[in-house]
Amino acid sequence: MPVLDENILEHTLIEPALADEALLDQIGATRLDPGSIAFWRLGQSGVLIKSRFGMIVIDPYLSESLTRKYANSARPHVRITRAPLRGADLKSVDLIIASHKHSDHFDPETTREILNASPRARLIVPEALRGYAIGLDIDDRRLIGLDAGGSFEYPGARIRAIPSAHEGLDVDDSGRHLYLGFVIEIDGIRLYHSGDTVVYDGLIANLGAARFDLLFLPINGRDRSRGVPGNMNITEAIDIARTIRPRFVVPHHYDMFTFNSANVVDFVHEAERLSAGVAAIAPRCGERTIVSRIE
Repeated sequence: MPVLDENILEHTLIEPALADEALLDQIGATRLDPGSIAFWRLGQSGVLIKSRFGMIVIDPYLSESLTRKYANSARPHVRITRAPLRGADLKSVDLIIASHKHSDHFDPETTREILNASPRARLIVPEALRGYAIGLDIDDRRLIGLDAGGSFEYPGARIRAIPSAHEGLDVDDSGRHLYLGFVIEIDGIRLYHSGDTVVYDGLIANLGAARFDLLFLPINGRDRSRGVPGNMNITEAIDIARTIRPRFVVPHHYDMFTFNSANVVDFVHEAERLSAGVAAIAPRCGERTIVSRIE
């Protein structure tokens, strides 16, 4: 196993707004009224969402597994933002959602830690990855496999899977999608978390016509020199928000690894093109945001 040089982790670390016990205390103390949710960015594409019904964590990467894995490679994964928590800290999670196999979204270390710490938690994965998840020693009884068009309900929430294109609409030999995004309705709040995706023909139709409160969209773009598949860029994310007109658009997939990021300040500037009634918000990692339903 490659040796992790601690100096790599300390190179350019951004500190979360809250972390460790302070963040856990805030999450635990947050009480939501009907029609409200709170969310915290966890870094990269990770988001923790809390409602009065429970807690969902999407695409959490809360370890140093990729920094260790690529420490001696041509593409070192040098962290930009310190992890606000570790998976083992999250003891009251109801659902984990992993959008696809890449470890900065479906991190085996983080996922197993959350499942061990949260005995009632279940894991939603693309059905195409069920076998992969079982191979990680995750109990099949705790797995919920979804393909595009499938949905899952638990008290207060409904999760519907749609295709994501990273960069293509890739499927396995059985035609099941390897990359998914999720339309989630929680206590009257409607949001979309894209996972990793570019803009593709049919995305708007897949999202549906109902008004969104929140869009979580990637902004790191595409650059062949990075050696990894890309996503929509800042301009494309704002263009999607201009078309869909959510109440809020939130960027993700930035400020995690030095080789594959984007400048969130550019996102804020580009968001000046948004029309009235659509606001861009870019919370810091570990910062709480509360969104309430408009009657």
